[in-house]
Amino acid sequence: MRRMAAVKNYAGSVYGGLGHLLKLYCESQQFDVPDDLLAVQNLERFDYVIWRDLLERLYARHPQIGLGLRIAEYVQPKHLGILAYIALSCESLGEALRRYEDLHRLIYDGSPLKVELVSGYFSIHWEEPELHPTQLTDEIAIALMVQFLQQFLCQDAIQLHEVHFINSAPKDTQVYERYFRCRVRFSQAKTQILIPLHERNKLVGNADHTLQQLLMQQAHALLQQLPQSSQLDQRLQQAILKGLQKNDYQIDQIATQLGLSVRQLQRHLQQQNMTFQQRIQQVRFMLATEYLKDPHLSLRDIALLLCYSEQSAFQRAFKLWSGTTPQQWREQHDNH
Repeated sequence: MRRMAAVKNYAGSVYGGLGHLLKLYCESQQFDVPDDLLAVQNLERFDYVIWRDLLERLYARHPQIGLGLRIAEYVQPKHLGILAYIALSCESLGEALRRYEDLHRLIYDGSPLKVELVSGYFSIHWEEPELHPTQLTDEIAIALMVQFLQQFLCQDAIQLHEVHFINSAPKDTQVYERYFRCRVRFSQAKTQILIPLHERNKLVGNADHTLQQLLMQQAHALLQQLPQSSQLDQRLQQAILKGLQKNDYQIDQIATQLGLSVRQLQRHLQQQNMTFQQRIQQVRFMLATEYLKDPHLSLRDIALLLCYSEQSAFQRAFKLWSGTTPQQWREQHDNH
């Protein structure tokens, strides 16, 4: 059962608008919209690991270099929520970047984002997360920011100096250089964007300090909710993980471990448009995808680890979660 502990670092959530963006992209390409993408459409926020797996599954079905860049081309301010409208109310790019650093968790509450001055450049980079990012999650995070800045924020185009990725280079790096219009380096120490300092004076089209003050009050209120919300969700996930280890994960047991009544726990889940059983299945699915990446674990082993008495029950459940069988999923992901 040692492997259970390996997923304890999964934490964080993303703004629900990113789910809307992904659905819009699928529809624009006339792709089938997966059921688990439809399932997050009404959520204010959803787990980072679901976002990552949605992207990976989309890539597995429709592989193409720079998929994150293509998705980002469809971004609208509404997909980024209140932070986008705060940025639009700023006077300059420099001010907007400071707001972004302070409030970025409203879009993605995971690894910390930093905006620092480095040798004549703004360095916008993500601290080393514990969430197992992929090239796809990294490139879409950067592309969403750049697309929004270029398309909606400043009156004049913003010149980037370089973009860095920690992942190794794909076969065609020109896809990235055409998109970002600058040099793109791979296998770097950190994922970051470098913007020349003089770009900070680029003007935003609709500066409105009165509106910004109102939006900032609302944003800080939302920000204060995040730690408590994600803390409880993380504790709930941990309790379910431990319960699955012991084959003891009834709602009354889990609620007691969290110091809540069953009704309080149900109310918390209702606020996320979710039932306790759905949360159990989310954790099972998350674990299943991790276990399937381990070639030493048989499907029967995985079924037992997830507390299924029969392998066939696990296979039916996995088909409902992902639209594919566990064996098909394993084959699709054996190169990633």
